Amino acid sequence: MTKNISIIGSGFAALSAACYLAKSGHQVNIFEKNKTIGGRSRQLKKEGFTFDIGPTWYWMPDVFERFFADFDTTPGAFYTLDKLNPAYSVYFGKDDFITIEDTLEKIYKAFETEEPGSSIKLQEFIANAQDNYNVAIKDLVYRPGVSPLELVTPVTIKKINQFFSTIKKDVRKEFKNNRLAMILEFPVLFLGAKPSNTPSFYSFMNYADFGIGTFHPKKGMYQVILALETLAKSLGVTIETEKAIEKIVINKGKAEAIIANGITYPSDIVLSGADYHHTETLLDEKHRQYSESYWESKTFAPSSLLFYVGFDKKIKNVNHHTLFFDVDFEVHAKDIYDEPKWPENPLFYASFPSITDESAAPSGKEAGIFLIPIAPGLEDNDHLRAAYFDKIITRFEKLTSQNIRESIIFKESFCVKDFISDYNSYKGNAYGMANTLLQTAFLRPNLKSKKISNLYFTGQLTVPGPGVPPALISGKLVADLINKHHKN
Repeated sequence: MTKNISIIGSGFAALSAACYLAKSGHQVNIFEKNKTIGGRSRQLKKEGFTFDIGPTWYWMPDVFERFFADFDTTPGAFYTLDKLNPAYSVYFGKDDFITIEDTLEKIYKAFETEEPGSSIKLQEFIANAQDNYNVAIKDLVYRPGVSPLELVTPVTIKKINQFFSTIKKDVRKEFKNNRLAMILEFPVLFLGAKPSNTPSFYSFMNYADFGIGTFHPKKGMYQVILALETLAKSLGVTIETEKAIEKIVINKGKAEAIIANGITYPSDIVLSGADYHHTETLLDEKHRQYSESYWESKTFAPSSLLFYVGFDKKIKNVNHHTLFFDVDFEVHAKDIYDEPKWPENPLFYASFPSITDESAAPSGKEAGIFLIPIAPGLEDNDHLRAAYFDKIITRFEKLTSQNIRESIIFKESFCVKDFISDYNSYKGNAYGMANTLLQTAFLRPNLKSKKISNLYFTGQLTVPGPGVPPALISGKLVADLINKHHKN
């Protein structure tokens, strides 16, 4: 039976859910508070430069292929992918870096050059990571997190020890070279937690990194959002922007409408792809599932201080993706997770999409994105932003042996206050809730409200967790759950 479904937000998870629900025959309406769709994955265009404001890494292409195959199409029908080579480079000191290329054979060689004998250990590590990938990405992450029994399979029982050890413990046991260990610990940062708090099973991220590789959609990640929009509209979904939701109207234990800009929109089902905590503030307190103390007790993924910079020349000695691990990660991680404060010497990441994609910057110029991970909820002001930009640019110039400061045409920044104002993000977090052992699968906030029979949630605070591929999967999971509970 056709239902009138109102979806709050238009990020990856919301758009994914909209497509699945519309395919099932429902009337689906998306309400987005901002001027453009995409949630955290929006674009900034300025003076001929184009920046992806949010996600810049395209990993796990098989998840995207599986999504589009559900609609009898392919990613290639909407956008073109380039496999990056190199995938990225990692700086450890002045003119001192390790480059991760586009095949396992090349990566084995790079490890062996750094530490003789390490390539054999890496082959064993990646074989296990690939096995975990096949279990996780092809099966477990497509389960809705409603029962702990979802995690119990003949395969996972054999891997039970991997849920009680950690990535850091496993990596450091086999790799004594700190530089190589840091590279292997890097992918799980996408899951939002320290390697020392991330279960060993999540080594599947290493297979996503080394075994499958890093890709770039021509014209940027926003092309994927546009693809989802095109698909959704072809299925009959309507999308309205500049429609901030003020209230979810509850009557006798059911959501019967949403209110946006003072207008009431009757709804048979309400699905929120917006921040979970914020969505519950749209309900009277008695209808909320989770208290403020619940949210306070959770481990959230970092926020970020981001800079979008236009340069009047090409930048040297960097790749499309470049990581700067020239400082102590443990100290920075402590400043994010243990004793939250602005880090004195932060690790940072830089992306120069115009190295790969000429559409990102005018000819002869460069588009640069710089990201510093920080704790959510920190003080955020213009003085701090300026001070940290100076910190990282000074280090960048020294590490890459070039002057870039005087080549800056403009810079824009985005930080905690912006995550809150633009996305209603809890404490201004950038990536959602971390995937620690106690925040995995059924231990994450529920897709379906326990108190309101027709209220649902999707996105990075629920299952499967942070990241673009998990967001696409989250949309499918919640759509399946809605169809299961509302057949009539």
